[in-house]
Amino acid sequence: MRTWVSFAVLAASIFMWPATAVTASDTPGRITGIGGIFVVSKDPKALAAWYRDVLGISLEPWGGATFRYDAPGHPAVAVWNAFPEGESYLAPSRRDFMLDFAVDDLDAFLTRLKAKGVTILKRDDSDPSGKFAWILDPDGTKIELWQSTKR
Repeated sequence: MRTWVSFAVLAASIFMWPATAVTASDTPGRITGIGGIFVVSKDPKALAAWYRDVLGISLEPWGGATFRYDAPGHPAVAVWNAFPEGESYLAPSRRDFMLDFAVDDLDAFLTRLKAKGVTILKRDDSDPSGKFAWILDPDGTKIELWQSTKR
C-alpha cells in the first residue's frame, strides 16, 4: 500500500506542480533535462535487438536509440525520483532502477507486446496522470509504460 501511495503522490505531483522552466535570466551551470540512460547488460546486442524487435524502438547505427521530446503525444516533462532502498515498486526486478517509456496508445501497445509473447506484470487505468502497465526486459529490468492523460 505504501508503494501505491508514494507513486500516486509522485504521479499527482507531475500535474499539480508545473515543471520548473529555465529562463534566460537563470544563472548558467544547471541541469536542463535528461540527456541519456545507460545500462549494463551481459549481452548488449541481444538486449538492443529486443528493444528494437519487441518494443519497436529504432536503433541508431552506433547501437543505442534517441528519443525526441517533441514527439506527438509525448508528456511535457521527464520524471526523476529516488525511492528508499528496499522499495517494492521496482519488484520483481532486482535492478536498482526502472525505465518508464511514454506511449501514445497503451491498449494498442499492449496488444502488440502480448502478440510477441511479453508478459504484462500489471496494468492500472485508475491513476489521474494516465494509464500504466509494467513488463520486464530480458535482463530483468522493470519497464513502466505510461499513456499520459490528455490535457
